Amino acid sequence: MGYAVPDRRARTRSCVMAKAYLVGSGIAALAAATFLIRDGGFDGADIHLFEEQRRIGGSLDARGTADAGYTMRGGRMFEAEYRCTYDLLSGIPSLDDPSVSVTQEILAGHEDFAWDDIARLVDGDGKIVNISSMGFSERDRMDLVRCLVTPEGHLDGKRITDCFTEDFFTTTFWFLWCTTFAFQPWHSAIEFRRYLRRFIHLAPEFASMTSTYGTRYNQYDSIVRPLTTWLSERGVTVHTRCHITDLAFAPGHRSTTVKRIYLTRDGHDEQIDVTPDDLVLVTNGSMTDSTSLGSHFAAPPPPPRNSDAWLLWHRLARGRDDFGNPDTFDKHVKESRWESFTVTAKDPAFLDALAKFSGRETGRGGLMTFTDSNWLLTVVAPRQPVYRDQPDGVSVWWGYGLHPGRAGNHTPKPMTMCSGREILEEILHHLPFDEPTAVRVLQTSIVVPCLMPYITSQFLARRRDDRPKVVPEGSVNLAFIGQFADVPDDVVFTVEYSVRTAWTAVAQLLKLDEWPPAVYKGHHDPHVLAAALETMHRR
Repeated sequence: MGYAVPDRRARTRSCVMAKAYLVGSGIAALAAATFLIRDGGFDGADIHLFEEQRRIGGSLDARGTADAGYTMRGGRMFEAEYRCTYDLLSGIPSLDDPSVSVTQEILAGHEDFAWDDIARLVDGDGKIVNISSMGFSERDRMDLVRCLVTPEGHLDGKRITDCFTEDFFTTTFWFLWCTTFAFQPWHSAIEFRRYLRRFIHLAPEFASMTSTYGTRYNQYDSIVRPLTTWLSERGVTVHTRCHITDLAFAPGHRSTTVKRIYLTRDGHDEQIDVTPDDLVLVTNGSMTDSTSLGSHFAAPPPPPRNSDAWLLWHRLARGRDDFGNPDTFDKHVKESRWESFTVTAKDPAFLDALAKFSGRETGRGGLMTFTDSNWLLTVVAPRQPVYRDQPDGVSVWWGYGLHPGRAGNHTPKPMTMCSGREILEEILHHLPFDEPTAVRVLQTSIVVPCLMPYITSQFLARRRDDRPKVVPEGSVNLAFIGQFADVPDDVVFTVEYSVRTAWTAVAQLLKLDEWPPAVYKGHHDPHVLAAALETMHRR
């Protein structure tokens, strides 16, 4: 499998003195900076990224050491139709081999080391669940088809529970769906419908996950580091520990033009004057803001009540109906939080036992969910090494619980109050490992728990205008990028979505001829629909 690298020549801007100011340094901002250079003709020295944290990369983070324990908040899955992402990364050299692009590395990795999950669900007796059937009733099938064809506008403000009966949420399909994409029954029916339409072509391999792609290492090492290296070589400046507090706009009712940026740096207030030819691209909101890390012997501390990452969006949206409604996404923490954990082991006992139990070598097994887990735990053992600097003899695996507020099955307290060791004990309770193996795992592992209050905030029940357009109507030099800007048809909580918003912002503000490729719409293909319906009707 290959990916044709587009033949592009950077366009010359009409105003060579224009600058671009990007709020945030996540994948959306990094992609936007790349598109500005590649397609917009910007010099790297004219592009500035402002990041409140010490490290760049936003939600695609990974850090730690083998001795102290590695940690990453999450992992992103890819598939064949991530058209914007592969286009972006087709021109970015990988760190291991600069003659190979990151896109080529991802596609080659899938061919060489694809998932083939045969232990996707494990029941309360520690036995692998037969998932040849999705467990649907005729009512469930009818409701799914109805949701698929319902116009999005008719789902404004509705939750998934408004579209299905209680029995739907006990089906095999729902266990697979919610733990693959991190949906909850109370989440947005709009987002659920978008996911159904966007990923319907994956239905035949949904259980085995054979159509799911991954990066060679964690996404920080495999995507963020190559991108930042490429941008740095071209003179792009990243200002860390720099908090953008507000924007000032030029007078005018029919157009929106940023004229000034307000920020704080090292405790000092600053401002930057902006011309109409300059660009300001804002990452509004953050799904990983206020993350709190625990340790092997301590639970994560409670997250702060007030979130700095959302304040700018609140200030910008005040008195305006075209900048979205941040209250929809940051005021319902109990409905948007879950907890992940990263395990660093200096003994192969866990991975060896998991491979034997699952029937797949480490890195080929995909996700494993414990259906009777009160926390709804899922674990995954990625291809090793997970970190580019990971020493030989050290392994890393990862997992998450979608119901961290509930008491565990083995540990009689909520996951949010558990140390890393207690989380590991809970996992071992759900696996049929012998006692010597469990003891070895406990004695040779370091577990770092990570509580994220806003991680699925982009899935919360919403109305269509709660997210601003990437470029609001009448905007001269302002765009919103990332998970909380709205792109019709595409799905949030994906790298693809962030990259698409970045490309859209650059193309629209600079009035470029070439825009992002269309979102793949498998639901328009009768062969895709037939295969999906056949999967739904298996008994």
